[in-house]
Formats: sequence, structure tokens, C-alpha cells
Amino acid sequence: MSFFIENWVLIAVAITSGAFLLWPLASAGGRAGSLNTTEAVQLMNRDKAVVVDVRDAEGFASGHVIGAKHLPLAELEAKLPTTVKNKALPLIFVCANGANANKGVAIARKLGYEHAHALTGGMGAWRTANLPVEKA
Repeated sequence: MSFFIENWVLIAVAITSGAFLLWPLASAGGRAGSLNTTEAVQLMNRDKAVVVDVRDAEGFASGHVIGAKHLPLAELEAKLPTTVKNKALPLIFVCANGANANKGVAIARKLGYEHAHALTGGMGAWRTANLPVEKA
């Protein structure tokens, strides 16, 4: 017992560092289904994932992933079921920086699309990786 009393600072540091190590696992709900660019390309090639761009018309026209379907975030809930009828297909949501793509994933999962993912970093990450971009 005297060990714990004499070394309470070290024990507190150990517990705190352990909590920081486990934090990403505990908060994975917000990032569940996030993909980096390499994982997204693999999902597109292997599993025929559908890319859904949730940016506005200007953002989409300035450059998007080749073959991406344009569904602005405001219209996503209404138009996704008619645009992508097969709920078993993986979906990759893309926006400018990744924030709205996570909102798209939440909407898609609410609609029953279990294999919905967000591209981490959005089109910025896509361009940084020098992946092909199509302009409308």
C-alpha cells in the first residue's frame, strides 16, 4: 500500500496515458467508416464502390472523383435511394475536406446503407495523392 501512496504521481501519469491511448477507440463512432485515399481506391476497384460527392454544384464542377455521383448534402436523404438502389454496394462519400462526408455517412446508414464510408480529407486529400480528377 505504501508503494501506491509514494508513487501516486507515476500511477496517475500511467492511467492518463492509457486513457489517451484508448481515446481513439472510444471515439471511433464519429469516424467509423472513414477511409484514406488508398483504401478508397481499393474499395472502388475491388468492390465497385459508388462515390457520392456531397458538395455544392460549384465544388463538384471544379473537380471531382471520376465517375462520382453528385448528390448535395441537403438533397442526400431524398435522392440517395433513387440514385443508388442496391444497399449492399459500398458507398464512399466525398466533400471538400471530409466533414460533410461524415454527415453523409450518417444519413446513408440511417437509410439502411451499412457499407457507407467517408473519404478522410475529402477532395483535398484526393488531389494531394495525385489521383485523377474529372471536371464538369
